[in-house]
Amino acid sequence: MDSTDLKILAILQEDASVAVAEIASRVNLSQTPCWRRIQRLEASGVIRRRVALVDPAKIGMDISVFVAVETNDHSSEWLGRFADVLSRMPEVMEVHRMAGDVDYILRVSVSDMAAYDEFYRRLIDEIPLKNVTSRFAMERVKFTTAYPLRS
Repeated sequence: MDSTDLKILAILQEDASVAVAEIASRVNLSQTPCWRRIQRLEASGVIRRRVALVDPAKIGMDISVFVAVETNDHSSEWLGRFADVLSRMPEVMEVHRMAGDVDYILRVSVSDMAAYDEFYRRLIDEIPLKNVTSRFAMERVKFTTAYPLRS
C-alpha cells in the first residue's frame, strides 16, 4: 500500500459516495487506475464494505450503553456460544474481548431504559455470566469511523 492508496482510503473514509472521477482528481490519477486501486483495496479486504452512517437519535436509538461482562468460563465452547448469542441481538453494535479485570465490553444501542432492561434479561437468560456492569453514555463527545492514515 503506497501513499496514493492511503489518500484514496482517507477520502473514502470521509465519504464513500465520492465519485471515482473526483477521487482520481484529488489523488492525481486518471479514473481507470484509481478505480483499479479501489477494486484492489476491496478485494484484499482493506475496504471491508461501504455503508451509510445513521444518526441514532433520528431513529430513536440514542441511548448508548457500555456493558462490561465478566465470566468464569474462558473455554472456546463458551466463547462460541457467547458470540452466537450476541450475533442474534441487534442492539449489540460492538463486542471487544479485553485484557484486565473485565473480559468483554459491549456497545449496545437502545431506545429507552425498558428496551435495555429487556436486552439485559435476554442476555443473562441465554448465557451464564459472572458479572454484568452497565454504563450509560450521557453524551457522545467524539465519534468517527475513520482511522488515522499517514501517507
